[in-house]
Amino acid sequence: MSLLNQLFNRGLLGAKCKTCLNLAISRIKLLQNKRDVQLKQMRKEIAQFLQTGQEAIARIRVEHVIREQNIWAAYEILELFCEFVLARVPILESQRECPSELQEAIASIIFAAPRCSDLPELLQIRNLFTTKYGKEFVSAASELRPDSNVNREIIEKLSIRAPSAEVKLILLKEIAEEYDLEWDSSSTQIEFSKKHEDLLDGTNQLCARAAGSDVPTRQSSLNSKPMSEGCPNMPAKRNQGIQEQIQASTPSKSSVSMISPDRTAPSAMDHKNGQTSDIKTESKSQASDILERARAAIAFAERASASARAAAELVNVKYGSWMQEGKSIQCSNE
Repeated sequence: MSLLNQLFNRGLLGAKCKTCLNLAISRIKLLQNKRDVQLKQMRKEIAQFLQTGQEAIARIRVEHVIREQNIWAAYEILELFCEFVLARVPILESQRECPSELQEAIASIIFAAPRCSDLPELLQIRNLFTTKYGKEFVSAASELRPDSNVNREIIEKLSIRAPSAEVKLILLKEIAEEYDLEWDSSSTQIEFSKKHEDLLDGTNQLCARAAGSDVPTRQSSLNSKPMSEGCPNMPAKRNQGIQEQIQASTPSKSSVSMISPDRTAPSAMDHKNGQTSDIKTESKSQASDILERARAAIAFAERASASARAAAELVNVKYGSWMQEGKSIQCSNE
């Protein structure tokens, strides 16, 4: 029973593969015809831009033309591979492993299937090859492993890299010759030869500039270290100013040598005595102010207490007179 299932599935797989390959071949032909018309129109527009002096637009549009031409060439190769596999479908059914003469064609179809959205039949063919040869074979072709045997030209034509300046310049010259245009390509060559800055690499450039700007600051800090060794916690400028003040306050050796020791000692003592006398006078004035304030507070307190006593005496006198009046009124009533 298992043998019958294998034979049935083998025949079913071959029939599906044939139908998908036939549909892919017919679709590729239709897309090639459609792309031919688009390419002619695009080349004509580029010729008009070159004729009117709009070379900047022509340099941009030529990239689209190159992209469409690459896809057209890849479709042509895929059409040949599909026809080749279609002719060898009976061999695929009879063998469990992929034949060596079909490895390049099958691997190229598997690689191009997800990259050609206009050809959904290639995805169906890829699924059939996955069930036939396993996921490892399909992943090797999709990931371009060394043993994948994918056609090199299909890899280049279906790549997403931007075309080089030489290729764009050659195509512009071909279009100018095709439409008999007297076009001077010197300005375009100069524009293509310019090396534009990579804006994505701006962080590295900023880091390099910052590193370059740190060099002089480090050198200046190294040069300022001897000046600030005496006071490591202070800035160099502040330490330098303190040193200058110390030097200005201390007499030089020549002046000290000219003055006798008897004269230098009294001057220093007089300076110290003057400072102490000033301090004493300030302290005396502060103490006298404090005493005056204390005396004023005491006098104010005495006045307050005297007024309180007088108020108490008045209250007592009034209260006594009220009491006598009350007693006399009671006696008269009795």
